[in-house]
Amino acid sequence: MSAKITSLLRWMLLLFAAPAFATNYSIIVGGQTDNGGYGGYGGGTTDLLMFSPSTMTINVGDSITFTNSGGTHNVVSDTAGMFRCANGCDGAGGNGNPSPDGWSSTVTFNQAGTFGFHCEIHGAMGMKGTITVNAPASTFAISPGVTGSWYNPAQSGQGFNVEVLPNNLFLAFWYVFDSKGNNLWLGGTGTASGDTVVVNLVQTNGGFFPPNFDPTKITRPAWGTVTLKFSDCNSGTATWTPNDTTNFSTGTMPIKRLTNVDGLACQ
Repeated sequence: MSAKITSLLRWMLLLFAAPAFATNYSIIVGGQTDNGGYGGYGGGTTDLLMFSPSTMTINVGDSITFTNSGGTHNVVSDTAGMFRCANGCDGAGGNGNPSPDGWSSTVTFNQAGTFGFHCEIHGAMGMKGTITVNAPASTFAISPGVTGSWYNPAQSGQGFNVEVLPNNLFLAFWYVFDSKGNNLWLGGTGTASGDTVVVNLVQTNGGFFPPNFDPTKITRPAWGTVTLKFSDCNSGTATWTPNDTTNFSTGTMPIKRLTNVDGLACQ
């Protein structure tokens, strides 16, 4: 099979097969119940000021269909401008004003995070809920091709040298500065797992410039950890946690590849 045909098939799989994994879920809006305890929807006399279920966990790309089973309601995201729906959704050809039972609206969630929602009329009375949207699982795995220099372009002058060794052993050096502006070289190892590695860093002290270098004077106190998470062969995130929180703060920053090893492919 030619390379062109193979490439085309891969694109077809991405375009046509991926949506099959998306799932549509249902949340009932409102409803009625009898004072006598009837717990169904649409068959009672007293409005239910609730969403059922009120909490749901889905994945990026999934959708939720909100169906009004009784009462005058709508469904509005706590995140301004995200969605406001009843007879369709505002901004998508519909009208999100509160409306009596009978309407149904579907919202697709393409962003990971936790999103609250409420009924515009009855939110203060407890008619609200939460949707947790899980990010898609990473398909990238750390391999020897990650080896090279990595840095944050907005903070050029400090960065990482990393090397992926056999058995997923990961070696990293962070060339950075301390809180007083002195050179600070941190180094350590960790075991790569999937797209992430946690490196235990040490700070090397006690050395002198040759010929006065004395290896017996070297100390290597633990500095803390840095977690490197790679989204692909050329980008990732560094998150660090120091042991000394007086002179160093926790933090995170995006990193980009600066150099690679010639002939060592990254996939």
